[in-house]
Amino acid sequence: MLDIRFVRDNLEMVKQAMQDLQALDVPLDAALALDDERRKVLTELETLRARRNTDSRRIGQLLREGQHEAATTLKAELAALPNGIAALEERLAQIDPALRDAWLRIPNLPLPQVPVGKDESENIVTRVEGQPRAFDFSPRPHWEIGEALGILDFERGVKLSGSRFYVLKGLGARLQRALISWMLDVHIMDHGYTEIYPPYIVKAECLVGTGNLPKFADNLYHDAEEDYWLIPTAEVPVTNLYRDEILPPGALPIYHVAYTPCFRREKMSAGRDVRGIKRGHQFDKVEMVKFVEPAQGEVELQKLIDNAEDIARRLQIPHRIIQMCTGDLAFSAAAKYDVELWAPGVNEWLEVSSCSLFTDFQARRANIRYRPDANSKPQHVFTLNGSGLALPRVMIAVLENYQQADGSVVVPDVLRPYMGGAEVIRQP
Repeated sequence: MLDIRFVRDNLEMVKQAMQDLQALDVPLDAALALDDERRKVLTELETLRARRNTDSRRIGQLLREGQHEAATTLKAELAALPNGIAALEERLAQIDPALRDAWLRIPNLPLPQVPVGKDESENIVTRVEGQPRAFDFSPRPHWEIGEALGILDFERGVKLSGSRFYVLKGLGARLQRALISWMLDVHIMDHGYTEIYPPYIVKAECLVGTGNLPKFADNLYHDAEEDYWLIPTAEVPVTNLYRDEILPPGALPIYHVAYTPCFRREKMSAGRDVRGIKRGHQFDKVEMVKFVEPAQGEVELQKLIDNAEDIARRLQIPHRIIQMCTGDLAFSAAAKYDVELWAPGVNEWLEVSSCSLFTDFQARRANIRYRPDANSKPQHVFTLNGSGLALPRVMIAVLENYQQADGSVVVPDVLRPYMGGAEVIRQP
């Protein structure tokens, strides 16, 4: 959520930012108009309330002074005030939710260094690490590899749950579990994160806090009867751990990492990536979340990117870093970089992490503050998050980069301790 005072003081800059973001349908003007009306109504309401209090005291004074006629006149005038006060209170009760809804639909402002561009075609490749493997055979896509090895079962996944679902079996399930456990251990032991095991179902205000609601409600799974929501990412519950709290001096920075399944309706990607396991309604992810002081935001973003890259480096899979332009920037992000792994079977780069700096955008929505020292007023923290990394795309990259001509898949060295010593996944 943006600071409305900042928006008013920098309105032309904010409007230009909305154009750069391709956010041309945001209710900015409507929100400002509602805020204008709210301030006027509130001023009038406070004036009437003050008059009611003043006149009540004046009536008592007049009666004590024996000025009964003046007191009676003033009583008659005072009797009309409640109707005016009630009307203003009713109008304020209508304005407040409308204003909040409009304000929650306005995206974050990009940092000055974010390149201006209309869409993903104008994102910038900032770095590429590693050389794609030279195969002496035509590399196969992961869905062929997995089915031939008996570790991926698409037919039974569809039977159980419908399209975009699948079943992992045997060493395929073990590989998925190994990746999750290994990635968690790297972030905990080498990168300094504290592990969190959060609920997978949250209240609506958690999704409001991270920017998923109200804008992206159609892409979320919702239990309307209980008003519970399945999480689309661990970012949601982990960020909200400190909702409505003031963190004490010395508490920052806070680094958390969590594994969770993620649930998304994928309505915005209908018809895309229908083969294989690249895009599904349910997937697993290891997520990194940071709470830091504002002055450290950009430094912490680079460290976050490096933490995500470290997983790719240790897997010895080529990867690249993409800087998002304004037209492809996420709703809540002020800056975002994607980490992509090379997948030779599908012949494409796969996004496995989006590392984002949100400045105080999420913290304002979730009311997360901290005290720099004991004598300071509370300030909003800066939040960051990034996948470390997201499955099943890491699984795709492993299967396709480590495939062999005979159809087997070599297990990466770093995963073997988590695979019960298995070095190769072979055909049954």
